Amino acid sequence: MSTESGTRRRISPEREAQLYGAVLDLLREVGYDALTMDAVAARTHASKATLYRQWGGKPRLVVMALTSQRRTRPDEVNTGTLRGDIRALVLAEDEETMAERSALMRSLSPAVHHNPELLQAFRDLLINPSLAELDVLLERAVLRGEVAAGRPALRFVPHLLVGALVTEELVGDRLPTHAFLLAYADAVILPALGVPVPDGNG
Repeated sequence: MSTESGTRRRISPEREAQLYGAVLDLLREVGYDALTMDAVAARTHASKATLYRQWGGKPRLVVMALTSQRRTRPDEVNTGTLRGDIRALVLAEDEETMAERSALMRSLSPAVHHNPELLQAFRDLLINPSLAELDVLLERAVLRGEVAAGRPALRFVPHLLVGALVTEELVGDRLPTHAFLLAYADAVILPALGVPVPDGNG
């Protein structure tokens, strides 16, 4: 085995999950700016060398910890209809987890805007992969004939989804719930795509 392959040997999934959990706990406790690799190392009884070897630095470690919370990817859902896929994605995550993730993302917002490395890590590890997965879900809807291939709103589905998550708290002073997101999909996203919604939204 080469030295390079030896130094990049992956840690176990269980150990990785433990490290991610510690990073998320520290984020809740002190925020991104005050979180240090020393603190993560101390909390998890790991060496800083291991942390840097596996993740390269704090930005990638933090974003990977956030992505570890996802239980269902958009491209893994295929109910046979776009509406069914959206509903399955919304309901795949319980509301408590959704609220916790929202709080973490809000706490990171100032750091993302002022830290180019963190912004790049978000784009590389979370935003771009999520967009690619969402594209798979939407492309299936186009292939099924549910959505016209040239429908202008296809380009803006990510913006609509993010807007729903962000503005509900700003406008309504409450966190998004399953009921809100399902109603938003039926009232905004699906009509924008030309997808009929059943009467009664059942």
